[in-house]
Amino acid sequence: MNPEVMLAAAYAGCLACGAFALEWLSAHTHRRALRFRTAGFAYDATQDNWLCPEGEQLWPHEFDRELRLVRYRARAHVCNACPSKHRCTDSDRGREIARPLDPWPHSEAGRFHRVIALLLVTLAVLILVVELGRHHAPADAAALLGLLVPIGLAARWLLRDLRLHPADFPAPTASSGLRLPADPHGG
Repeated sequence: MNPEVMLAAAYAGCLACGAFALEWLSAHTHRRALRFRTAGFAYDATQDNWLCPEGEQLWPHEFDRELRLVRYRARAHVCNACPSKHRCTDSDRGREIARPLDPWPHSEAGRFHRVIALLLVTLAVLILVVELGRHHAPADAAALLGLLVPIGLAARWLLRDLRLHPADFPAPTASSGLRLPADPHGG
Protein backbone atom coordinates (compact mmCIF):
# COMPACT_ATOMS: atom_id res chain seq x y z
CA MET A 1 0.00 0.00 0.00
CA ASN A 2 1.18 3.50 -0.84
CA PRO A 3 2.68 5.34 2.19
CA GLU A 4 0.75 8.50 1.28
CA VAL A 5 -2.51 6.56 1.41
CA MET A 6 -1.56 5.03 4.75
CA LEU A 7 -0.70 8.46 6.16
CA ALA A 8 -3.95 10.02 4.89
CA ALA A 9 -5.98 7.11 6.28
CA ALA A 10 -4.23 7.35 9.67
CA TYR A 11 -4.74 11.11 9.79
CA ALA A 12 -8.43 10.82 8.88
CA GLY A 13 -8.89 8.08 11.48
CA CYS A 14 -7.22 10.21 14.15
CA LEU A 15 -9.45 13.17 13.27
CA ALA A 16 -12.58 11.00 13.56
CA CYS A 17 -11.41 9.51 16.87
CA GLY A 18 -10.57 12.99 18.13
CA ALA A 19 -14.05 14.21 17.21
CA PHE A 20 -15.74 11.51 19.26
CA ALA A 21 -13.28 11.97 22.11
CA LEU A 22 -14.22 15.67 22.12
CA GLU A 23 -17.92 14.73 22.15
CA TRP A 24 -17.50 12.37 25.08
CA LEU A 25 -15.18 14.65 27.08
CA SER A 26 -17.37 17.72 26.69
CA ALA A 27 -20.54 15.88 27.80
CA HIS A 28 -18.65 14.18 30.65
CA THR A 29 -17.20 17.49 31.85
CA HIS A 30 -20.66 19.07 31.73
CA ARG A 31 -22.17 16.26 33.84
CA ARG A 32 -19.29 16.43 36.33
CA ALA A 33 -19.61 20.19 36.71
CA LEU A 34 -23.33 19.85 37.44
CA ARG A 35 -22.67 17.15 40.04
CA PHE A 36 -19.95 19.26 41.67
CA ARG A 37 -22.15 22.37 41.95
CA THR A 38 -24.97 20.37 43.53
CA ALA A 39 -23.01 17.86 45.63
CA GLY A 40 -25.07 16.79 48.62
CA PHE A 41 -28.22 18.52 47.35
CA ALA A 42 -31.21 16.63 45.95
CA TYR A 43 -33.48 17.99 43.22
CA ASP A 44 -37.23 17.32 43.45
CA ALA A 45 -38.71 17.74 39.97
CA THR A 46 -42.30 17.44 41.20
CA GLN A 47 -41.90 20.44 43.54
CA ASP A 48 -39.17 22.15 41.46
CA ASN A 49 -36.86 22.72 44.39
CA TRP A 50 -33.55 21.56 45.83
CA LEU A 51 -33.12 20.08 49.29
CA CYS A 52 -29.84 20.83 51.07
CA PRO A 53 -28.07 18.24 53.25
CA GLU A 54 -29.36 20.09 56.35
CA GLY A 55 -33.00 19.87 55.19
CA GLU A 56 -33.48 23.44 53.90
CA GLN A 57 -35.33 23.90 50.60
CA LEU A 58 -34.01 26.10 47.85
CA TRP A 59 -36.81 27.55 45.75
CA PRO A 60 -36.65 29.18 42.30
CA HIS A 61 -36.06 32.90 42.59
CA GLU A 62 -34.80 33.96 39.16
CA PHE A 63 -35.05 32.88 35.54
CA ASP A 64 -32.18 34.02 33.33
CA ARG A 65 -33.42 34.09 29.72
CA GLU A 66 -30.02 34.84 28.23
CA LEU A 67 -28.17 32.01 30.01
CA ARG A 68 -31.31 29.80 30.01
CA LEU A 69 -31.13 28.74 33.61
CA VAL A 70 -33.16 28.93 36.79
CA ARG A 71 -31.51 30.08 40.01
CA TYR A 72 -32.68 28.56 43.28
CA ARG A 73 -31.94 30.13 46.64
CA ALA A 74 -32.33 29.12 50.27
CA ARG A 75 -33.65 31.59 52.81
CA ALA A 76 -30.79 33.78 53.99
CA HIS A 77 -31.64 33.69 57.69
CA VAL A 78 -31.67 29.89 57.66
CA CYS A 79 -28.33 29.61 55.83
CA ASN A 80 -26.69 32.24 58.05
CA ALA A 81 -27.67 30.26 61.17
CA CYS A 82 -26.67 26.88 59.71
CA PRO A 83 -23.71 25.08 61.35
CA SER A 84 -22.59 23.85 57.89
CA LYS A 85 -22.59 27.29 56.25
CA HIS A 86 -18.79 27.58 56.14
CA ARG A 87 -18.64 24.38 54.01
CA CYS A 88 -21.59 25.33 51.82
CA THR A 89 -21.51 29.02 50.93
CA ASP A 90 -19.87 32.32 51.78
CA SER A 91 -22.94 34.30 50.72
CA ASP A 92 -24.96 36.14 53.34
CA ARG A 93 -27.98 35.98 51.00
CA GLY A 94 -28.31 32.18 51.19
CA ARG A 95 -26.97 29.29 49.13
CA GLU A 96 -27.75 29.47 45.43
CA ILE A 97 -27.89 26.71 42.85
CA ALA A 98 -28.31 27.31 39.13
CA ARG A 99 -30.08 24.64 37.05
CA PRO A 100 -29.71 24.85 33.27
CA LEU A 101 -32.99 24.46 31.41
CA ASP A 102 -31.40 22.95 28.34
CA PRO A 103 -30.09 19.40 28.44
CA TRP A 104 -26.50 19.00 27.23
CA PRO A 105 -27.08 18.61 23.48
CA HIS A 106 -29.39 21.66 23.43
CA SER A 107 -27.05 23.94 25.35
CA GLU A 108 -24.81 26.43 23.60
CA ALA A 109 -21.73 24.59 24.86
CA GLY A 110 -23.12 21.26 23.69
CA ARG A 111 -23.90 22.60 20.23
CA PHE A 112 -20.48 24.30 20.02
CA HIS A 113 -18.68 21.03 20.76
CA ARG A 114 -20.95 19.12 18.39
CA VAL A 115 -20.12 21.55 15.56
CA ILE A 116 -16.37 21.23 16.26
CA ALA A 117 -16.70 17.41 16.21
CA LEU A 118 -18.68 17.62 12.96
CA LEU A 119 -15.98 19.82 11.40
CA LEU A 120 -13.26 17.34 12.40
CA VAL A 121 -15.18 14.41 10.90
CA THR A 122 -15.96 16.42 7.75
CA LEU A 123 -12.26 17.21 7.39
CA ALA A 124 -11.50 13.49 7.72
CA VAL A 125 -14.04 12.71 4.97
CA LEU A 126 -12.52 15.42 2.74
CA ILE A 127 -9.01 14.03 3.22
CA LEU A 128 -10.18 10.53 2.31
CA VAL A 129 -12.12 11.71 -0.77
CA VAL A 130 -9.17 13.75 -2.07
CA GLU A 131 -6.80 10.86 -1.46
CA LEU A 132 -9.22 8.48 -3.17
CA GLY A 133 -9.21 10.77 -6.21
CA ARG A 134 -5.41 10.74 -6.33
CA HIS A 135 -4.85 6.97 -6.13
CA HIS A 136 -6.58 4.38 -8.23
CA ALA A 137 -4.75 1.22 -7.20
CA PRO A 138 -7.39 -1.31 -6.07
CA ALA A 139 -5.77 -1.98 -2.67
CA ASP A 140 -5.42 1.75 -1.95
CA ALA A 141 -8.98 2.50 -3.06
CA ALA A 142 -10.37 -0.39 -0.98
CA ALA A 143 -8.53 0.81 2.14
CA LEU A 144 -9.71 4.39 1.66
CA LEU A 145 -13.31 3.33 0.98
CA GLY A 146 -13.21 1.00 3.96
CA LEU A 147 -12.45 3.97 6.18
CA LEU A 148 -14.59 6.48 4.29
CA VAL A 149 -17.85 4.57 4.87
CA PRO A 150 -17.79 4.52 8.71
CA ILE A 151 -16.43 8.06 8.94
CA GLY A 152 -19.09 9.26 6.49
CA LEU A 153 -21.77 7.54 8.58
CA ALA A 154 -20.35 9.21 11.69
CA ALA A 155 -20.56 12.61 9.98
CA ARG A 156 -24.15 11.87 8.99
CA TRP A 157 -25.02 10.89 12.60
CA LEU A 158 -23.40 14.04 14.04
CA LEU A 159 -25.23 16.28 11.56
CA ARG A 160 -28.56 14.52 12.17
CA ASP A 161 -28.12 14.78 15.93
CA LEU A 162 -27.20 18.47 15.66
CA ARG A 163 -30.41 19.12 13.71
CA LEU A 164 -32.48 17.16 16.24
CA HIS A 165 -31.20 19.30 19.12
CA PRO A 166 -31.89 22.91 18.14
CA ALA A 167 -30.66 25.71 20.37
CA ASP A 168 -33.02 27.09 23.01
CA PHE A 169 -35.15 23.96 23.18
CA PRO A 170 -37.25 23.08 25.13
CA ALA A 171 -39.10 26.29 25.99
CA PRO A 172 -39.10 27.13 29.70
CA THR A 173 -42.33 26.91 31.67
CA ALA A 174 -43.39 28.57 34.89
CA SER A 175 -42.28 26.63 37.93
CA SER A 176 -43.36 26.64 41.57
CA GLY A 177 -42.93 30.09 43.04
CA LEU A 178 -41.15 31.49 39.99
CA ARG A 179 -42.77 34.18 37.91
CA LEU A 180 -41.37 34.17 34.41
CA PRO A 181 -41.04 37.71 33.05
CA ALA A 182 -42.84 38.54 29.82
CA ASP A 183 -40.72 37.83 26.75
CA PRO A 184 -39.56 41.20 25.35
CA HIS A 185 -39.31 39.59 21.90
CA GLY A 186 -42.95 38.52 21.86
CA GLY A 187 -42.22 34.76 22.09
